[in-house]
Amino acid sequence: MRQGDETPHRTYERSWEDIEAMLDAAEAKQQEWKEWFERCREAGDRDGMKDAARNHKALEGVIKTLRWTLGETGVSSPLT
Repeated sequence: MRQGDETPHRTYERSWEDIEAMLDAAEAKQQEWKEWFERCREAGDRDGMKDAARNHKALEGVIKTLRWTLGETGVSSPLT
């Protein structure tokens, strides 16, 4: 949605359990990308390494946002 468009419709139907499950899934996926990066490095696949590193890094932001949403102690704003 572009800036200036209508406000998005939010249902607020996600439970804390849903958010925690998403966090678990994101952490597992991040670990998969880390393992993929290592396999690519061993194989000399630089393009694969780039993809894995990019996706691993993107999940850092997802994980921090979910932890912040859950109010985890010590997690600062995901925007900083």
